[in-house]
Amino acid sequence: MAAAAGGGRTPRRPALLTPRGNGDRTVFLFDRRREQADPNEKVLSYGKDSYRAFRGAVCQAFGISSNETFVITTTNRTEITEDNFSKLVQDGVTLYLLQSVDQMLLLATKERIEFLPHYDTLVKSGMYEYYASEGQNPLPFALAELVDNSLSATSQNTGIRSIQIKLLFDESQGKPAVAVTDNGSGMTSKQLNNWAVYRLSKFTRQGDFESDHSGYVRPLPVPRSLNSDISYFGVGGKQAVFFVGQSARMISKPAASQDVHELVLSKEDFEKKEKNKEAIYSGFIQNRKPSDSTHITSDDERFLHNLILEEKDKESFTTVVITGVQPDHMQYLKNYFHLWTRQLAHIYHYYIHGPKGNEANAVTEEITPFNNIDIEISMFEKGKIPKIVNLREIKDDMQTLYINTAADSFEFKAHVEEEGIVEGIIRYHPFLYDKETYPDDPCFPSRLNDDDDDDCFLVEKGARGKRPIFECFWNGRLIPYTTVEDFDWCAPPKKRGLAPIECYNRISGTLFTNDKFQVSTNKLTFMDLELKLKDKNTLFTRIFNGQEQRMKIDREFALWLKDCHEKYDKQIKFTVFKGITARSDIPSKRMQSPWTVYAAIEWDGKTYKTGQLVKTTKTHPIFYGSIEKFYLYGDHDGDIFATGGEVQIALEPQALYAETKIIPISKLDRTVSDKVVKKYIEDEMARLPDKLSVTWPEGDELLPNESRFAGTPIENLQKLGNYSLKLQVVVNESNADTYAGRPLPSKVFKFTIVEGKPEKFVVGLLELPFRIGVPFSIPLELQDEFGHATRLTNRIRPVLEASGLTLKHEDIPVAAKCVIKGVTAKGCVNSCQGKNFNLKITLPGLKEDTQVIKIRLQPGPPRQLKVKPDSEILKIENGTAFPFQVEVLDESGNITVQPELIVHCKVNWTPKIDRELLMQGLLPDVKVPTSVKDVRYCLITYLDDHVSLESAFTVRPLPDEPKHIKCKLKGSNTLQMGEELQSEIDIMITDQFGNQVQTMTSACVNSLGVSGPGLDKSNLKVTWQENTQTMKVKGIRYKPSLLGSKELCFAWREFSDFIRVNLVAGSPAKLQFVDWPDLEKSVSVINGRELHRPLIVQLCDQWGNPTPEPNVKINLIKSNNLKLIPSIQQHKTDDTGRANLGVFSIHAPRGEHILQLKASYNKTVLDGLVITINVLPDPEKPVCLNVKYDKSPSFPAGGTFPDFMVSVLSEDDTIIKNINPARISMKMWEARTSRARTTVDVTTFSCSKVKDDKEDGFFYFRDKVVPEREGTYIIQFTFAMDKTNMLNSEQIIIAVAPNDPVRLLPDSLPATPAVSNVRALTSRTLVKDLYLHLMDEYNNHTGFDLVGRIIVKIKSPSEEDIEIPQFQGKVSKVEFPLENGSAEINLVLAEDSPGRDSTEYILVFEPHLPALKKPLEPYCLSFMFYNDSKKQQLMATLTREKDQLSKSIDLYRKMFDTTNQLIAEIKCQVKEAETREALLKSELKKHQIELPQMNTLQYVDSLLKQKILEQEGVMKQPRRTCTLPNYPKGNQNILGKIAHLAQIEDNEAAKVISWHLASDMDCVVTLTTEAARSIFDETQGRQQVLPLDSIYKKTLPDWSRPLPHLRNGRTFFRPTGNPVFARDLLTFPDNIEHCQTVFGMLLGDTIIIDNLDAANHYRKEVVKITHCPTLLTREGDRIRSNGKFGGLQNKAPPMDKLRGMVFGAPMPKLYSTFSTQIDLLQQYRAAVIKLENVNKDLGLHLQSLNTPEMQKKKQELAEQEKNLKLVKQKLGMTPALSDKGAESLLQPIMLDISDTPIPPKRIRRDTVKKLYSSEDWISSPAKQQQQQVLQMAPPELNGTARKRKA
Repeated sequence: MAAAAGGGRTPRRPALLTPRGNGDRTVFLFDRRREQADPNEKVLSYGKDSYRAFRGAVCQAFGISSNETFVITTTNRTEITEDNFSKLVQDGVTLYLLQSVDQMLLLATKERIEFLPHYDTLVKSGMYEYYASEGQNPLPFALAELVDNSLSATSQNTGIRSIQIKLLFDESQGKPAVAVTDNGSGMTSKQLNNWAVYRLSKFTRQGDFESDHSGYVRPLPVPRSLNSDISYFGVGGKQAVFFVGQSARMISKPAASQDVHELVLSKEDFEKKEKNKEAIYSGFIQNRKPSDSTHITSDDERFLHNLILEEKDKESFTTVVITGVQPDHMQYLKNYFHLWTRQLAHIYHYYIHGPKGNEANAVTEEITPFNNIDIEISMFEKGKIPKIVNLREIKDDMQTLYINTAADSFEFKAHVEEEGIVEGIIRYHPFLYDKETYPDDPCFPSRLNDDDDDDCFLVEKGARGKRPIFECFWNGRLIPYTTVEDFDWCAPPKKRGLAPIECYNRISGTLFTNDKFQVSTNKLTFMDLELKLKDKNTLFTRIFNGQEQRMKIDREFALWLKDCHEKYDKQIKFTVFKGITARSDIPSKRMQSPWTVYAAIEWDGKTYKTGQLVKTTKTHPIFYGSIEKFYLYGDHDGDIFATGGEVQIALEPQALYAETKIIPISKLDRTVSDKVVKKYIEDEMARLPDKLSVTWPEGDELLPNESRFAGTPIENLQKLGNYSLKLQVVVNESNADTYAGRPLPSKVFKFTIVEGKPEKFVVGLLELPFRIGVPFSIPLELQDEFGHATRLTNRIRPVLEASGLTLKHEDIPVAAKCVIKGVTAKGCVNSCQGKNFNLKITLPGLKEDTQVIKIRLQPGPPRQLKVKPDSEILKIENGTAFPFQVEVLDESGNITVQPELIVHCKVNWTPKIDRELLMQGLLPDVKVPTSVKDVRYCLITYLDDHVSLESAFTVRPLPDEPKHIKCKLKGSNTLQMGEELQSEIDIMITDQFGNQVQTMTSACVNSLGVSGPGLDKSNLKVTWQENTQTMKVKGIRYKPSLLGSKELCFAWREFSDFIRVNLVAGSPAKLQFVDWPDLEKSVSVINGRELHRPLIVQLCDQWGNPTPEPNVKINLIKSNNLKLIPSIQQHKTDDTGRANLGVFSIHAPRGEHILQLKASYNKTVLDGLVITINVLPDPEKPVCLNVKYDKSPSFPAGGTFPDFMVSVLSEDDTIIKNINPARISMKMWEARTSRARTTVDVTTFSCSKVKDDKEDGFFYFRDKVVPEREGTYIIQFTFAMDKTNMLNSEQIIIAVAPNDPVRLLPDSLPATPAVSNVRALTSRTLVKDLYLHLMDEYNNHTGFDLVGRIIVKIKSPSEEDIEIPQFQGKVSKVEFPLENGSAEINLVLAEDSPGRDSTEYILVFEPHLPALKKPLEPYCLSFMFYNDSKKQQLMATLTREKDQLSKSIDLYRKMFDTTNQLIAEIKCQVKEAETREALLKSELKKHQIELPQMNTLQYVDSLLKQKILEQEGVMKQPRRTCTLPNYPKGNQNILGKIAHLAQIEDNEAAKVISWHLASDMDCVVTLTTEAARSIFDETQGRQQVLPLDSIYKKTLPDWSRPLPHLRNGRTFFRPTGNPVFARDLLTFPDNIEHCQTVFGMLLGDTIIIDNLDAANHYRKEVVKITHCPTLLTREGDRIRSNGKFGGLQNKAPPMDKLRGMVFGAPMPKLYSTFSTQIDLLQQYRAAVIKLENVNKDLGLHLQSLNTPEMQKKKQELAEQEKNLKLVKQKLGMTPALSDKGAESLLQPIMLDISDTPIPPKRIRRDTVKKLYSSEDWISSPAKQQQQQVLQMAPPELNGTARKRKA
């Protein structure tokens, strides 16, 4: 039982109890009724669908009797019955036989099942595998799986292995698809079936699975494991296609088959099969012929037709077509094309470029198994050019960057257990001067770009940063998500090692593993690489020169790293340690310490130390100074190499700049010399003054301790007190008054400022009140012109005046105080409150002698009474009030205001009083006062003879009925637009006498009405004030209307009253421009020019009313590519609410740009202004040079260039004319390789004279000579815009080819051979490996296309000599083939050859070239023949000595000849300079300028300054200008407005001509109708224009025609009034010819004459003989050509009425005079300087001829000539022959400089420079000759060294 339960035994195969037929069901039965039953299953095949029959079959099979009880159940104990039989008993079911359903299972059983994976296992496998890890998009790695398959498929190809990835995103060809095609071995239909099987790896494709990998054999080891064995697990391709899309079509053709096999796997098909309950993992392979696409019927796959057509003629291939591409994948592939193709290039870098990788300088080799892979990626989109890239062409993948930035490499190998081998390489990326070269990933930059910000200090971090060292490759393919940080032996040491710690951050590495290391199925990560590599049993060995070396890897690596650091790192070595310090000048506290101080550094081969003079670069400004110390961040204790640091320099000269600067060391100028820095310091020191001389203008000398009145001219001093005037010389920049501890010159003047004479006065504080007749005083304060109090110098009589007053007063005495005393006034004031008078006070003799003050004069003291009526008899009606009025008057009759005056009036009753009423107690009526405040007191007296009675009562008035209303404003009467009046208005109801009515109630407010123009009543409120019995009005506000005084009307019932309020602008809400045109249109301005008017901004409220709000900030915002000069600054509004931003010049690209003005007020942003600036190109600004020439001809050496036609183009692409040809030059130099560090010799040509038949604006360079040396040359044309700025054309690269061959020359001049006819071969060798070349006349190797032969003969110098030596083989001549213009010569003399002993013979090399019509000169070489070998050896030594001496002598002679030529030329220059100086001196004399004999230059400099100042003064003088804005000249075809085209000197003529042309002054003149039309369109027809190409010019007047009264040289009458043509008064600053056309048409023959009388007389006489033109008078009258004059239309208005539309005045003639004098002085100054310089040069060269060195050279030459003569005598050479021979040898290599394009002067200078530069004029002739020959021979022969042919 145990065995059964555990499954330990192999179960027997169950026997089939009954044979199976079609439709039978197979059932597996276990009998578990009893424990002893058979443990194995029984198989029952049963075909009937009946439970009863099935049960009977079971009983029969197990031998169960019919009466035995048992049940049949399923494995989950469901009993089989008649009802559920057909449902439960299915094919393959397992059943139990039990006694009952709940019986215990006595023995274990086995149940058969079948299971297949869901199709999502395949369809979604890619998503599971490639779910974005490592933060990258995994799509490139999925595509790499398909490339892996292609690499494996093409591994057996012998030729190119082609892999194509096509992105088919053209919607017109169907839905998006990705296709991968290779030219590999293809797959049979069975192999295609195997590919579809998931996880069928190469190791399991055996047995039933046919495969091209059957019986897998591991490939042999190859470099970097590049074995293409990377299609491995049988899952990658399926995962990739279903990650990219939802369907894959596999198309393949094997090499041995004619059929193409197709298989389609798609998610849609899987879903359909699942729905229909079909077998999911089944399908069909379609077999067809190549290029047959008839089975493609869907429009979504139209692209397949073209793809299948490409199958034609392909022997084998495989194509994977992925459709249903995910949209996000498609967008990634489109948008990041460069990124993912770069990643693929990284993954397959070594498969593409071979084991060594993509080396930049590698020579392209033949196709090998390591560089025959061609991976091409193309993307096709609708309407776009296809993007195609070959991964071989990608230069910025990381491996390429690592390889090409590395300076050296360290290769190693790691041996791991179980045949695991890892090849490794570490590369070193050095530090170069001021930056690391470790490559940064362009797509994921980890470091910021360097910044030249002086204020920012950066400590350089490790070059690699936090990136690991090693990338890992498996079988040559990158595993992207696995990296190795480091190994113990290459990690930074804990202690200081052989190399600095930062060197460990400059290494990158790559590991190459074989397939013994496991990778994940998606090939993204290694499983165990790092663990195995860091195992203690792993052995590392170094690979050196391809051989393994078992050494200590850590020691080897450390030594290699140290060597790399010392050899390749260009770091700074800090030396002379001074200590550790902290720096407070650094803002960051963390960076303030520690800093190590050093006194010297070694940088790039140079030493910089304390006190050394230096100059900076890339600083603003450039500093010159001396080094004080060097700073290096960190705590160091000695000499150290570092990558950065700073230097502290003291600015020089320190007397001028007492300042130090700390800058990065990298900003030291390494190219500057001490001489340049010292010259700068000397120039700066020369600016210091030596003495101080004081002169006083106009003799107004200031004496010591002198007193001066306020306002003295010295600094216009006005404040009183003691002063000291100190004149001190200071240093310009630092204002230091000392230099080098010595005070600079100064002078001190002490003086006192006192008050001046009285010139004005002010009235002091008066004592009030003033009364009529009461004397008062007027205090005065006398002041000088600056307001200082002063005193009178003599007695003065003031004059007092006041209208209506009689005034009396006293004189003012001379005293400390000035007071007008005893002033009394009499006059009428008409009021008890007084009257105001204007009192005018005049002090005669003062500059400001009058002051007017206001005084209020009140009535004087009581003097008299006046009673009204004044009649003595007064009749009063009974019952009426007494009409008495009593007035108390002063002496002038004014009612006095004296208080507490009592006037007694006695009333006596007369008998006419009604006695009865009186007895009844009734008195006469008393009139009540009109004011309630006027309370009357009444006294009643009764007198008779016996009784005296008195009684009194008071009368108190009460208000009457309402008759008026009174309005009173409490507070300010000013309110802002849109705001409410802050003050309140009180309204009172009064009676007819103005007394307030107290009986009003709150109901009265309903009757109050408020009105006014523009009044807004929406918030108006009227309230009743109970305590004051008044009405209060609030909420006064106005609608938008005109500002100013507003009248408010308040009406109550039929009564009304008025109040005025002042309405002002509201709060600022927006900005508006002042005096600017409509901003809806763009403002045109030429690039680099100023706007035509300043930007003035006004704050306004929301209704556009100006708001006077000060100090509001205005910000100007612009686009980045728009530059404004001066730079933008923040502006604030003034007291009127305006801000003047000034006039800006605009610098921007062509087109429209936006300027925006913004402001905020009370934290609210105001509505801004937007200006659209239309920047027009400057037609006068040169931007490029256009060069035209014939590019077809070749350029043979020494020939002539084709004509170069150069034009200067402006910003609007038009040609700029009127350019001085001297500013255009042509430069040519020989192209050098980037590694060559020799100086480039530049040849400069000037342009040729312009021919009449050529267009204006073009400059021609004709007949320029092609260089004589072959090679590549660069031509560039230059336009000098000014003294410093040059405009260069594009460089023209030309190839100078050799000219026609003229001679035959060797590579280098061979020594004279000395041979003998002995047996020894070396003694008989004439020449060995002598290479002869065809040369043109300039010694360029030519004739590469020529084939011929060279015949060599031996001749004797003497024709009589018949004993001629013979060549080996006893022949007299030998032939050598001449191919590609060269021939190799080896000549041996025959043994026992004839010939006379010690005789000179000549080898003649004659070229024979059939293709040449003219024979070439032969090449001759002399040799010495001897019969004795010993003598031959001796003579050979003498011959070599003779050759060396000859060459050395020739070099000496050339040097002396060149020196003599140079001196002769300098003498010519001296003569020319003297002539030029004398000529200019005479010219200056003609212009009244005499020059002194001594100190001429100083005099000229001072005179120049004087003349320039005088010229500037003339230029600043006011003159008439045209203020009409000119039209922007955005096009060269625009001349401008007529008002700006001409100038007129005479004011009267300018006025009348400007008025005469008033309607045309604003017209814009253009050269073409197109330009005029453009202006018309831009201004929408508002601007009048005049195109010159539309003028009929034959009717224009002749400018040389005489006046009408002159005919044929005769004067018909004598005119008066000085007539002259108006056109003759015009001067034209520019475009004279065009301006004559314009004004000839506008003015015609108009004449200017003095006055109207002269004009009428002139016209009357002219009409007698001819037609009279229009006459204009200088007084402003006009007589038209028809004779009409008079009226306002024929009378010019005053000049100021022309509104600036007037012709400007030209510069005064004095300005031109000064310009001529200044130009002559500048030329003379340059001539004097040149004369001094050439005289100095001549003196130096003459002096150099007599130097000991030169004398020594002359002696050496004489000695060598003497030695040469002795050597020749020993050789037995005749003088004539030897000289001729030497001449013949040297003649071919002499340079002919007569026709060279470089001036002869330049060549002589170069020759002298070359001769003098050799340091080696040594006394040993042999050594000297050898060095000179080595230096001079190559350029003399051919110009460039040539390699010999092997």
